[in-house]
Amino acid sequence: MVSESDLESALEVVRAGAAGPNEGIFGPASVTWRIDREAVIFLGAGRALLLQLAHPWVAAAIAEHSRTFADPIGRFHRTFEVMFTMVFGSLDSATAAARRLHRRHAGISGNLPEAIGCFAKGSLYSANDVAALRWVHATLVETAAMAHDLVLPPLSAEERERYWTESRLFGSLFGLKPEDLPADWSSFADYTAAMAQSETLSVSPAARDVAQQIFSGARPWLRPPRWYLALTAQMLPERLRTGFGLDLDQRDRRAADRALRWIGRVYPYLPVRLRYAGPYHEALARLQGKPRLDMATQWLNRAWTGRPQMDDRRER
Repeated sequence: MVSESDLESALEVVRAGAAGPNEGIFGPASVTWRIDREAVIFLGAGRALLLQLAHPWVAAAIAEHSRTFADPIGRFHRTFEVMFTMVFGSLDSATAAARRLHRRHAGISGNLPEAIGCFAKGSLYSANDVAALRWVHATLVETAAMAHDLVLPPLSAEERERYWTESRLFGSLFGLKPEDLPADWSSFADYTAAMAQSETLSVSPAARDVAQQIFSGARPWLRPPRWYLALTAQMLPERLRTGFGLDLDQRDRRAADRALRWIGRVYPYLPVRLRYAGPYHEALARLQGKPRLDMATQWLNRAWTGRPQMDDRRER
């Protein structure tokens, strides 16, 4: 378990390795900023969610403690607000977001309602468990890189190593210690590959229910397009795709391939205002000493996080 004191120790590691008080944890020269600023990383959001749900502890926590079903847009906004504040916020904002997330997780625990995979019925789960946090962290890091490489020039081996070094610092914001995470990108890839084939990841009925609710859309206009569902399915390991009941036929594959080709042609030419996420523009404005955000950045922030200004130092 990651205790409050564990988190504070991890945040000392963050402060020591951060780019600067105003630059935040990573700063504009980082690979993390280069990847996470891209709107195209949303192509991997469905994959990351399903991989997280494939861990029975995560599925049970979301099914029993989350407002996802009642407020799916709010869930989307809250998740991206925390993640973007950690990545693009000032050092104070990022560490405050880490504390808020830990406190939120501290109230999430329970017992599995049924046996699934290697977990017995009634076994205890907690959102601040190291193993669960390590897996959630892994899904975010791996999927962001995968979505980036679907459309943009793939990261080089050197860039992947830099990205993983930065991602280990990102893990400290979850309270993870350096020894809790693989030492390099190759070891990280081995970890995710082993997890994909292990009984630790097993699609429970709760996971299927949550996935069905989210991907069917709380409202018709929220339902993801067919090509996005197909792309999400293609990005999953086969056994987990089967577990979630995501059958792919040739029409699905063609729809995903056509969408990717079209996005690949158009995306590099989008204006940076649309191509890059609002929180990235906010970070640039902060570094330029601009006291107020322009309307375009506020609008983009609302789209991504539900709020006009993400970089808020208040403890909430």
